[in-house]
Amino acid sequence: MQSDVQLLRRYAEHRSETAFTELVQRHIDLVYSAALREAHGNITQAEDITQAVFAELARKSSSLVRHPALAGWLYTCVRQMTANVRRAEDRRQRREQEAQTMNELLSSDPSDPIWRQVQPVLDDAMHELSETDRAAVVLRFFEERSLKEVGLALGLNENAARMRVDRALEKLRDLMAKRGVTSTAGGIAAAIAAGAVVSAPTALTASVVTGALAVSASTTSTTLTALKLMTMTKLKVGLITAVVAAGVATPLVIQRQTQIKLREENLALRQQAEQLAAENERLTNVGGQAESSQGFAKDQFSELLKLRGEVGLLRKRTNELEKLRAENRRLQAALADSGRNAPQPENDPAAEQAKQVGIAKLNYTRRWLLAFVLYAEKNQDQFPASFEQALPFLSEEAKTEPDTSKNGLTPDRYEIVYQGALRNIANPSSAIVLREKEAWQRFNGNGWARAYGFADGHSEIHFSQDGNFEPWEKQHMALPAPANE
Repeated sequence: MQSDVQLLRRYAEHRSETAFTELVQRHIDLVYSAALREAHGNITQAEDITQAVFAELARKSSSLVRHPALAGWLYTCVRQMTANVRRAEDRRQRREQEAQTMNELLSSDPSDPIWRQVQPVLDDAMHELSETDRAAVVLRFFEERSLKEVGLALGLNENAARMRVDRALEKLRDLMAKRGVTSTAGGIAAAIAAGAVVSAPTALTASVVTGALAVSASTTSTTLTALKLMTMTKLKVGLITAVVAAGVATPLVIQRQTQIKLREENLALRQQAEQLAAENERLTNVGGQAESSQGFAKDQFSELLKLRGEVGLLRKRTNELEKLRAENRRLQAALADSGRNAPQPENDPAAEQAKQVGIAKLNYTRRWLLAFVLYAEKNQDQFPASFEQALPFLSEEAKTEPDTSKNGLTPDRYEIVYQGALRNIANPSSAIVLREKEAWQRFNGNGWARAYGFADGHSEIHFSQDGNFEPWEKQHMALPAPANE
């Protein structure tokens, strides 16, 4: 898959409509969602803002090919284009009925109370971050890019990208705390990933591509002029008719040369008036159909927007499932690697049993970590001091999973390594929170293994040939975050 920079360069140098269309499809949900919040739920205005942003992208494509993070630029451009669209709206004095705001729609979902706090202040807080921090948050949580992809966009390695994202998220939490949001950084991140981006209307992509390319084709037009052209089709034909009438009423004493010129201008104006009248009629019919549709299916429309919010939650859960699958694949690879010195038959029951035990331990550890994080959300970001405190937050799946009882997985076989605040950990992805009390020998007798859970919610199984895990554990104990972060 080509990067944003490669696609933008193809468009800037070769005017490739295919490349520009792919860019629009890739980022339109991000831009439309931000525009919808800026427009306070006004869908028509949000679509105009989205159109203007991509028109600006097409116009500035040549100068943006060196921009490190196009998603961050697009997000910032939404606010700039919002002011232009609002001025255009004031001039033409024609506002359509506002749809229910996103805050009202999303607040009807009781499963995510944090998003109800975050949504009204999200964009104001985001625009107080530095450009690099803002781009890091947009890439990681709005567009759900991997840390590797974030690093590539910002010119950092994966570990540096993780630190950049963590610092930016903590700064965002502080900015939101000043606005009354009491959630932790992890809670805010989860809320943004679940609700910040909704799907743009299907027809909007084609409209955006057409409008943006039309604007880019004109070398003398500015962005504001493009907005005027886009709204010109909505003017009443009476204005054009008035111009035509004024031309017809020119005194007969005007010289013949002037009369010929006026006739030519009048003819051109009549043709333009006819075109605008036809376009105005078409848009009126479309608008009437849209208003009729909204009036006829208002409940269905509201339900559709709620489902878009739920899609964000499902997307987040899918990502978590994919992480679990990746961990399982790593475990399988490690278990397969452990048998290099002692080859086993392809269908060795002992090897298969060892693999299943390892997977069960990973899943069990991870579910307890989720309970710990949920506990911290309700207790000033503090991890629990005992498993009993976190038990109310443990999922029923973890309590009733057959593999759990079959493999003897119980809390008394684990110990809590870290009991402080999550925000005080400098690098949650490498800080151990839980571990098995006793290591277990690998199925082929080649070394020892132990399950661990980390502060960012993932679990791992670490192997040691001699059973001494202490050197590795010292490298993964929770370290305090720097005081200036």
